[in-house]
Amino acid sequence: MSVLPDQAVLLEHLRLGDIHVTGQFMWGSNYTFLCEVTYQDVTSKAVYKPVRGERPLWDFPSESLAGREVAAYLLSEAGGWHMVPPTIYRQEAPAGPGSMQWYVEHDPDYHYFSFNQADLARTRAVALFDAVANNTDRKAGHILVDENDHMWLIDHGVCFHIEPKLRTVIWDFAGEALNEDEIAQLEGVKATLSAGGALREQLAEYLSMREIQAAINRVNILLQEGIFPFPSEDRPHMPWPPV
Repeated sequence: MSVLPDQAVLLEHLRLGDIHVTGQFMWGSNYTFLCEVTYQDVTSKAVYKPVRGERPLWDFPSESLAGREVAAYLLSEAGGWHMVPPTIYRQEAPAGPGSMQWYVEHDPDYHYFSFNQADLARTRAVALFDAVANNTDRKAGHILVDENDHMWLIDHGVCFHIEPKLRTVIWDFAGEALNEDEIAQLEGVKATLSAGGALREQLAEYLSMREIQAAINRVNILLQEGIFPFPSEDRPHMPWPPV
């Protein structure tokens, strides 16, 4: 049975805890650190991505990736996916401002390309989330399953572009009709992203108004077409490397 941690407790822990860097993840293009965060005599692991460690990208605004990590968490929570680990933006951190995300204990050898059939079926929710977030880099190893059988999604620094850029390993559901629950979920996302919506106000701290409007447009297209999107024939639709 999937068990969710207490989000409020973890967010407070990440926001107020003392940070001690213990290691660095070497496989990414941006600086990413493993940390221990201690708050009220409790220590937990977190992933820290400082703004100053972001490699400039031609198609994303500079120094914006950490904020997009937080935006993905906010979308996941507001939309009812609850799949992105608790993530906050810390102004004061060892290497300067950046995102701080609760670390998910998992088996790194168990990912999308090795999932059993039951877990593959669960990635339908991942595909819908990524279509809304316009994820340009959904690798197999960015989908984790913890010891409580909850599925988590990580690495969202290159989401929310204003142009269609969906790149993902998950195309299993392309063309399949959205079910009633998914349609209702998208309607809820649309409402909270629209003017006066709580998510719109939250995202405004990390995304431009054009990026927020583009997210609304993507939701509208999904609702109008009523199906999961197909891979593009005009641009790359698979991330590299795929894992």
